[in-house]
Amino acid sequence: MTNTGYTPEEPIAAIATALAPGAIGIVRASGKNCIELAAKFFSRPKALLSAAPNTIVYGWIKDPARAEQDCRVDEVMAAVYRAPKSFTGEDMIEIFCHGGVSVVRAVFALFLRNGFRRAERGEFTFRAYINGRTDLTRAEAVREIIESKTDISRTKAAARLSGTLTSEIASVKKLVVDTLASIEVEIEYPEDEENISDTFDPSDLNEARQKLMRLSDSWKSEKLYQDGARVVLCGKTNAGKSSLFNSLLKEDRAIVSDIEGTTRDWLESWADFDGIPVRLFDTAGLRSTSDEIEAKGVELAKDLSSEADVLLYLVDSRTGLSSDDTEFLKAQNDIPIILVWNKCDSPQSKPVPKNDGSLYAECASVSAKRGDGVGELAALVRKILLAGTSSQSGITGLGSERQKASVNEALERVNHALEILSSGEYGLDAVVQDLEDSLDSLGEVTGEVTPDDILGSVFSRFCVGK
Repeated sequence: MTNTGYTPEEPIAAIATALAPGAIGIVRASGKNCIELAAKFFSRPKALLSAAPNTIVYGWIKDPARAEQDCRVDEVMAAVYRAPKSFTGEDMIEIFCHGGVSVVRAVFALFLRNGFRRAERGEFTFRAYINGRTDLTRAEAVREIIESKTDISRTKAAARLSGTLTSEIASVKKLVVDTLASIEVEIEYPEDEENISDTFDPSDLNEARQKLMRLSDSWKSEKLYQDGARVVLCGKTNAGKSSLFNSLLKEDRAIVSDIEGTTRDWLESWADFDGIPVRLFDTAGLRSTSDEIEAKGVELAKDLSSEADVLLYLVDSRTGLSSDDTEFLKAQNDIPIILVWNKCDSPQSKPVPKNDGSLYAECASVSAKRGDGVGELAALVRKILLAGTSSQSGITGLGSERQKASVNEALERVNHALEILSSGEYGLDAVVQDLEDSLDSLGEVTGEVTPDDILGSVFSRFCVGK
């Protein structure tokens, strides 16, 4: 490991809940003799030491260094887990104390003073991995669940945590292994035919290729559900950007006023667009102004617009598109633009202009103030973001760039093996080498074959205590 702090079996401890006032705080520990070490500052050491696996013991955390009359730190519940049936595969103990910051820190300090080391990032999950309690895809899914921003992103991560990706990789490996077995028979008992393709059935290898292609194609949409997208609200003053911002968030975050130039800086917040996490920006209205602060806000609006994944350009439908609107839209290069025809509930609302594809990709009619059409607008944003991705329900997806790279390597080797088989120009030994290389790449996905630097990179991204 590049992280030398990861030392198997050494007793480690960490605060597993946020350091903020709450009902419950959790301090967890794992490693050799961790239960015995914790018994030194538990009010009922015999009960703790004799506790059966997966049971909870009531007691007090006590500070041996303090006088007997005031040595009690907190009234707690201690959960006891014994190897190998624990999260890490080692003996573990978790202290459930009251959730005050001072209390949690005091309990954690007693662990550190009684033989425990402060855990590194992701060290509990790393121990689960090295002790065979999980593989690398499930370990990465733990972090995904913690960082998920929408129900759909959480559901996709939970599927990987349950082993769907591991099972899919295993099915591909079986197809490759079965192919290798057939080739070994071919090598041991060669036929008289000169062409490999006359004697060898590549159907398993073709199926493996299709599975790998689907996995590789899944990453674009999976990454979108994990990382989200930037969606920027832009338009002239009083077009209704702040009203739409509030409507999409379902809360009053931006000040709404008929006075032009109310929004001078930009606001941002995460929003859920039909399952896709979106970083939504409300920007200053586009106009020429002598106000130095507002002018700066206008420039920031233009900068944010140029970096958007999708640009929502709002137009007051009562006044329609102006030459300034048209000029701005034409200046946006390769950014998907949705023309948002706002205030469509007004009797003075004009018809939506005919779209020839030169100014915007899609159009949506809304009333940001009343909320009319806002749900349809979110669905339209989702459609644009998912364009060109593989997002079918029930399809197992990849969960990280690392997995994507390893799957692509395996796919490249399988493709090369099939090219050799179809050409018949090389011997079967060349095919065997390609397929063995593909198995190594697939082993890297689940962690069966994984360099230490990759392990360090994976687990260092976890929070402390997980």
